Amino acid sequence: MSKMSESSDIKKEASKLELIAKKEVVYSDELYKVVDFLNKNLKNKKVIIGISKNGDMATISIYET
Repeated sequence: MSKMSESSDIKKEASKLELIAKKEVVYSDELYKVVDFLNKNLKNKKVIIGISKNGDMATISIYET
């Protein structure tokens, strides 16, 4: 698959996501492990968990696919 196709597929997938909830918490290195665990175990439930870091804070987002 070409990079353009991959980029197009990612954009299409992102446009299908619906934000369900968002929570800001104090950042911890362990958060990535929790998010990874949740994504692996909830993928068949059509849910994706996202995490973004901003300084010493992190935002956890839950999306429905």
